[in-house]
Amino acid sequence: MNYWLTHFEKSGMKESPDYNSTIKYFEKFEKNFPSVKIIDIGTTPQGRKIKTIIVSKDKAFNPALAKKTNKAIVLIQNGIHPGEIEGKDACMLLLREILVSKEKEQLLDNIILLIIPVLNIDGHERISPFNRPNQNGPKKMGWRTNALNLNLNRDYLKADTPEIQSFLKLFNEWLPDFMIDNHTTNGADYQYHVTYGIETHQNIDKGLVSLIKNKYLPYLTSKVESDDFIIGPYMEFKRGTIESGILALPSPPRLSHGYCAAQNRICLLVETHSLKPFDNRVFSTKSMITHTLEFINRNCAELLSINKQADRNPVKNYLIAKKKFPLVLTGNGKFDKFLFKGFEWYEEYSEITGSTIRKYTNKPIEIEIPIFNQAKSLKKILVPEAYIIPQEFQSTIKVLEYHQIKFSRLQNSKKVKVERYKFSDVSFAPRPYEGRQLPSFNTECFEETVELPKGTYFVPTNQRTLRIIVNLLEPDAPDSFVHWGFFNAFFERKEYAEAYVMEPYAKIIMEKDQTLRSEFFKKLEADERFRNDPLGRLDFFYRKSPFYDKGENVYPIMRFISKSAS
Repeated sequence: MNYWLTHFEKSGMKESPDYNSTIKYFEKFEKNFPSVKIIDIGTTPQGRKIKTIIVSKDKAFNPALAKKTNKAIVLIQNGIHPGEIEGKDACMLLLREILVSKEKEQLLDNIILLIIPVLNIDGHERISPFNRPNQNGPKKMGWRTNALNLNLNRDYLKADTPEIQSFLKLFNEWLPDFMIDNHTTNGADYQYHVTYGIETHQNIDKGLVSLIKNKYLPYLTSKVESDDFIIGPYMEFKRGTIESGILALPSPPRLSHGYCAAQNRICLLVETHSLKPFDNRVFSTKSMITHTLEFINRNCAELLSINKQADRNPVKNYLIAKKKFPLVLTGNGKFDKFLFKGFEWYEEYSEITGSTIRKYTNKPIEIEIPIFNQAKSLKKILVPEAYIIPQEFQSTIKVLEYHQIKFSRLQNSKKVKVERYKFSDVSFAPRPYEGRQLPSFNTECFEETVELPKGTYFVPTNQRTLRIIVNLLEPDAPDSFVHWGFFNAFFERKEYAEAYVMEPYAKIIMEKDQTLRSEFFKKLEADERFRNDPLGRLDFFYRKSPFYDKGENVYPIMRFISKSAS
């Protein structure tokens, strides 16, 4: 049995192995069991191969064969944040119980496993004992971001990084029926060994929500607690303090569980607690994975059936029934009561900070706090028949390809009626986020008849990926191309009219156009800021002139709303 001891066990449960040692351990499964195959799915910025372990009793080592088995495909992702690495070690222990000791071999009866040991390998190999100041072990751990200093768990929709591009290829080819994403959290101290994030709001199919709330979560909670782990919802606090309450609101598709929701799939976000010892975190993660697989194995047919319906429902609801799509979700202020299992705390004045610091004792307490777990739609839209993308936006098309979104190209020029968006009140964040300068703006929709040249892209929404399409292409969606700064150039003015040119021109057009003249003087009277802005007053006339760029602050991607107008 020494042959199958993991580095975690050999180190007295204090260490996690480096990447080469990790893969060598998984290769022993491949060498000894015909049900295991390891594949490369991509390459990191520093040239390391990203591996995925496939475990299938039927040797269904490609998506086509896997789908024919009618088994649930479960994707387990580890090490997207490599300092939070216990999922990798938990998977080693669980696979040993499935394949070697065979005490859990029944889990493969109705399941095919895809395991990514480490997604962020470059960050994993940037190893140090000082990478996670808030974490209790292992002795050394990886770094949060990849070699490009980007957080992969903000990249699922925009797909800037090679690692997520590789992940998306795997995900969309295999289209797993369930995903588990393993992490460790920071923040306050409390009794919970492990917490979970899972989508149950308007951003995921109602059938999946019913399965989660009525069957899966009760089963998981009961089983994990029977393993002597205290489990609860992910602890993000409203104002950073326990007493302010827990935020359990919709996650955007930049995150793993938000992305899966947009893909009509369930993702369990596992968050062990950083202050618990490393061995406790490994075993609580293993408990979460094991009991999730048990549930899926027992309810495989139901999960597959609900997933199939969830893939049909976006088109049925938002195109055929013309229901409005919930584009922007936020809390509605309502909450339930939650009995929080914490530790007694006190506030202590610090000469270092000049303020009080919250410190925790080891005395368990239970207090009632709010959990804000209801959401409302700030903006809803009717989903168009298609989105129209000019052929010059190849970077946008490339992202659609990563998500395996279907599109076509015009073979001839065509005149069509479209809806377009115009931006106003544009501003930018003072600092970059994930290497991008994020804008904020307001939008106004207007109709226009346009001549589309040959080669223009048509992206129909009548497909399984409707939620992904809308989240990418609707500018007001929180993770849209526009919100991620892909179209910042369209907020810029590229030509200007000098005052000595525009001032005499303004006099002429004001004499000829009495309506314009009236509008100008009304604005002067009503708007003090405008009245005291010489350049703004000239700009008023510039915007009304034929010199003004009609493409400024106009979104170049269009919504197709009718058949050809010609």
